Order: sequence, then structure tokens, then C-alpha cells
Amino acid sequence: MILVSPADFSVADQIAALRQRTAGDAGALVSFTGYVRDYAQGQGTQSLYLEHYPGMCENEILSICQEAAARWSVLDYTVVHRVGELPLSEQIVLVAVASAHRGEAFRACEYIIDALKTRAPFWKRETLSDGQKFWVQQRESDTEKTEQWRHGDKGESA
Repeated sequence: MILVSPADFSVADQIAALRQRTAGDAGALVSFTGYVRDYAQGQGTQSLYLEHYPGMCENEILSICQEAAARWSVLDYTVVHRVGELPLSEQIVLVAVASAHRGEAFRACEYIIDALKTRAPFWKRETLSDGQKFWVQQRESDTEKTEQWRHGDKGESA
């Protein structure tokens, strides 16, 4: 299940739905929830505005999830990503993965969130408490993580 929306979401409800869809088959369910943090490192982030390319964004997220499912025997997944103006501490993204084995679920979940950060067409504009606004640049460390996955450096199936 993939959803890109400005609406907030319930992590518990999303995980319960994933559990229900994989009942009896999943031995592990791993999730990651990301929040708006002070990107400006102490300069007073007020909010983060997330813009996306509708349709293309969902298709890329689906592609990322399908890659993870093929690579790590994922039974099912949920990705919920918010867009629009989000105040400090609001949740932005949920990635949840169900698999028969915990190692597969952990690796697939980490892969999906790493790939989302570099491949999904989202743009982030930060607003500071003084009103200053700027577009957040992709970090080199995120690009390096994604490259490690492409080259098999981040853990294969066990």
C-alpha cells in the first residue's frame, strides 16, 4: 500500500492493516517513522514544506518497494508519505515491511527509506522561525547509502 497525501496518519492503524493483510504468513514486521526535525541545526526550524510530482512520485515509490520485495522476500509493505506544510515534530513518512524473517524485513525497510530519500521526486523547503525559507539540498551521505545498496554493500538475503 502506497499513499502520498497531506493528511496525517495513524502509525498504529497502518501497521494493524499490514498485519491483517499478512496474517499467518509474516513472522516479522519492521517499521520506520520519520518526523520533521530542525534541519537548520539550532536555527529554529518552524516547518517543512514537501512538494512532490503527483503520479510520478507514487510510481517511483512502487518501483522501490517492488525492488525490495524481490530482493528480500517481502510479503507486503506500506509507505505513507505526507506532502504540504508540516510543522516541527510532525510525522512525515512511514515505511512498514512484513516478511517471514526479521532480517529480510529490516533490510527491506532500510532499503526503502534510503531509496525514497534519493529517488522519489520530493522537494523540501524549510521555513525558519525568523521567516527565512530555503530549499533543502540532498545530502551526500544519503546518495552514498543508496549507491551502497545498488552495489550490494548493505546486506544480502540470509
